Amino acid sequence: MVHLYNFTLAELKDWLAHEFGEKPYRAVQLFEWMYQKRATGFEEMTNLPKSLREALAERAFLRSAKEVVRQDSKVDPTSKFLLEWPDGVTVETVLMRHNYGNSVCVSSQVGCKMGCTFCASTLGGMIRQMQAGEMVEQLMYSQSLLDGQGGRVSSIVLMGSGEPMDNYDNVMRFIDIVSDAHGLNIGQRHITISTVGLVPGIRRLADEGRPITLAVSLHAPNDELRGRMMPVNKAYPIAKLMEACHYYYQKTGKRISFEYALVAGQNDSLACARELAELIRDLPCHVNLIPVNYVPEREYRRTEKKQIYAFWNALQEAGINATIRREMGHDIAAACGQLRAQHMNRRA
Repeated sequence: MVHLYNFTLAELKDWLAHEFGEKPYRAVQLFEWMYQKRATGFEEMTNLPKSLREALAERAFLRSAKEVVRQDSKVDPTSKFLLEWPDGVTVETVLMRHNYGNSVCVSSQVGCKMGCTFCASTLGGMIRQMQAGEMVEQLMYSQSLLDGQGGRVSSIVLMGSGEPMDNYDNVMRFIDIVSDAHGLNIGQRHITISTVGLVPGIRRLADEGRPITLAVSLHAPNDELRGRMMPVNKAYPIAKLMEACHYYYQKTGKRISFEYALVAGQNDSLACARELAELIRDLPCHVNLIPVNYVPEREYRRTEKKQIYAFWNALQEAGINATIRREMGHDIAAACGQLRAQHMNRRA
């Protein structure tokens, strides 16, 4: 059985022509049914010939994931849900409703092998890659929740479980699918990819010239500290990472967003703030300060609010554009990977 959410429109045209001898316009009709009209079954696609609908039902499917858990925050309009696929794997997706639009945080892998010591996604390692169609399913599930409220997904962040650059081809296929004008038509400028700093992926993205926003998880201003927090720093130390970031800016002209999770007593001193400012001073960028979420399996503590603002102020005084991430969904297992980890512990 073929998962139709895995196809770009061009690939769907080729597949329908090869398998059924259909003209390209049939693929456009099918694509629009899938994404614009949110069809969940082929019987709904009334402008397709009955014979084609029956053939599609025998050869293909749309959605295969089922909801396991859904949590709706009581403090803000955030929903987090755990989806399960037929092979038993689960991933998290988060729908964040803002006054300027609706954003969905998508997972690109089942688990993660990057080993960042403050993150719940790495608990249990990585099981497998998410296919493009499975990432699309996460988005379509989110859109189905919004359809009942008259809303639409306006932006995407690939910041859920997994390292997008470690699943590069599937991630880019996903982006091509959801940005297609015949589908959800979410502009690539409204899509953000977050990476722990896989240099080859950053350079590849720069060379492709996509208008995607790049977010780099930095979390420390020097190799000694970053190496303790993020094992990836051994393969791609800060000097190599910054070189790739400069290359990205030179090729694309787009500023980079640096993610910096503040951990009490680890990377939140004013000395760290000044060192960070010096590191990124000559690169057009933005720093997103993130008060680290509590994860029971980790020993890290969140930086006190007073120190968060002191750190932010030190960056501002050094001429660095920085913001403090607004907390959303802190009452619903907000840490990335935490809901999945809870589910796995209950099943164990």
